[in-house]
Amino acid sequence: MTPDIMKISAAVRALAFVEPGMRIGLGTGSTAAQFINLLGQEVKKGLDVVCVPTSEVTRAQALALGIPLTTLDDVPFLDLTIDGADEIDKELRLIKGGGGALLREKIVATASDRMLVIADESKLVDTLGAFPLPVEVVLFGLNATRNMIEMLAADAGCQGEIRLRMKVDGTAFRTDSGNAIFDCHFGRIDDPESLDEALKFIPGVVENGLFLGIADAAVIGGREGISVLSATYGEEAEAG
Repeated sequence: MTPDIMKISAAVRALAFVEPGMRIGLGTGSTAAQFINLLGQEVKKGLDVVCVPTSEVTRAQALALGIPLTTLDDVPFLDLTIDGADEIDKELRLIKGGGGALLREKIVATASDRMLVIADESKLVDTLGAFPLPVEVVLFGLNATRNMIEMLAADAGCQGEIRLRMKVDGTAFRTDSGNAIFDCHFGRIDDPESLDEALKFIPGVVENGLFLGIADAAVIGGREGISVLSATYGEEAEAG
């Protein structure tokens, strides 16, 4: 079974989480795009939903499929966001932002009652960090911000090359919000919470691609079929 088939199978399973009348956040990336295609088919059959896209690419795809769209200004609370991930661990901690939409993805996800991640099994990891961590930054003071990322990441136990993201044509990548992205090649992130906290101290950092305590469930497409992982946030505290 190819990764594309696994992505499609996860997207098909995710449709079961969608109910008529829902306000849905639409993610960005190859797996999210598969889900949006399927959702568009259901909308054509009469499914009543309204959606908030997390990128201009997603907006264009949804509009072409006739999916009703809105904004968080008009609908500030969503029922469900369905999005992909570049990495996901067993605690449903994620690295996102390979497509450059991490800021809007995190805004939409946190405005939602639930976040459902869809991915193929290659995205499941024991430890985050093999995928370079995207960090969205403002254009002013890029070198100073990069130095701060390097120093504070080292304090959090992470070291590695920090590269400014470029496009294939050799020009600098810009997010939909006009910002730049540093891709941090740390190799492994043993303490994501400490790194996330450290990055939030840096004024030039807009957001980072660590999604911690945000995902509620994950649908994973694999060679053996579909598996659904559920978060256990707060259960230990309640048990204690």
